[in-house]
Amino acid sequence: MKFTNTITIERPPATVFAYLANLENLPQWNYALSETQQVTPGPPGVGTRYRQIRTIPVHTEESLEIIELAPNRKLTVQGTLSSLPAILTYTLDATDGTTALTNTVDIRPPRPLNLLAPIALSRVKSAVAANLAVLKQLLEQS
Repeated sequence: MKFTNTITIERPPATVFAYLANLENLPQWNYALSETQQVTPGPPGVGTRYRQIRTIPVHTEESLEIIELAPNRKLTVQGTLSSLPAILTYTLDATDGTTALTNTVDIRPPRPLNLLAPIALSRVKSAVAANLAVLKQLLEQS
C-alpha cells in the first residue's frame, strides 16, 4: 500500500530539512501522535532510533529508525504506523527559494489485511495530507 503527497513550502530546503530531521518535532504536526522521543544518543543520522506514542486510532507505542539521510534532500524512516510496518520517505526539491516536499508512504500490511488495504488507502492518504498541511503552516509562520 503505497501513496505520495506533495506540497510546496515557502521556505528553503535547509530550513524544512532541519525541522523534519528532528523527528521529535513530529507531534507538533501529526495529530495522531502525542510524543516522539529519540532513544539513541547523538545527532540524528542513519541508525538513529525513536519511540513514539500514537493516540489515534488507538493508544500504542511505536518505533522508528532513520535509514537514509541526505541533508537538505532526503530523509527516509522505517518503523511501525498503527502497528503496521512502514517506510516513509521525504524528498525535498528547491524551487525559487521554496521547497517542494514529496512524502511517499509505503505501508506493508500482513497478507490477511491486503484485501482491506485499498479501502483504508484514501483515508490514510487524506490524513497524511492534512498533517503535511500543518507542517507547511508551522514552517511558513516561523
